[in-house]
Amino acid sequence: MIAIYPGSFDPVTFGHIDIIERGSHLFEWVIVAVLRNPSKTPLFTVEQRLIQIRQSISHLDNVEVASFEGLTVDYAKLRKAQVLLRGLRVLSDFEMELQMAHTNKTLSDTIETVFLATSNEYSFLSSSVVKEIAKFGGSVDHLVPNHVAIDINRCYARN
Repeated sequence: MIAIYPGSFDPVTFGHIDIIERGSHLFEWVIVAVLRNPSKTPLFTVEQRLIQIRQSISHLDNVEVASFEGLTVDYAKLRKAQVLLRGLRVLSDFEMELQMAHTNKTLSDTIETVFLATSNEYSFLSSSVVKEIAKFGGSVDHLVPNHVAIDINRCYARN
């Protein structure tokens, strides 16, 4: 069974990697799908995020990293995926993700959404939190892989 784990991953965090690793044990193939969203201004380009994620999960044989634009369910159909994998941290995540899962079900009744509760140590962690800490000079080494922390520090050193 193929699962798609969609997101912006700007930047990828240890929380994302936790979901990817756990998903790789549950599904035959996991595709980490970075959304190309022209209406947002991310910290990193899609290409940079793809590289960061690939380096972070290189130890996983059944995980692929790709990018897409448009509707997630359309990309899932294109890739012959049966599952959308989503991580849940807090109650507000659940409300938003459940709404999205119901919406996706109206677009394709053949694709299921599977939620994984985040591991306790990552329950507070988001890409936004990482960027906020880094923006004000705080260390993010404990929140993201080393190569990603270096990239983040370079970005904020330029600004």
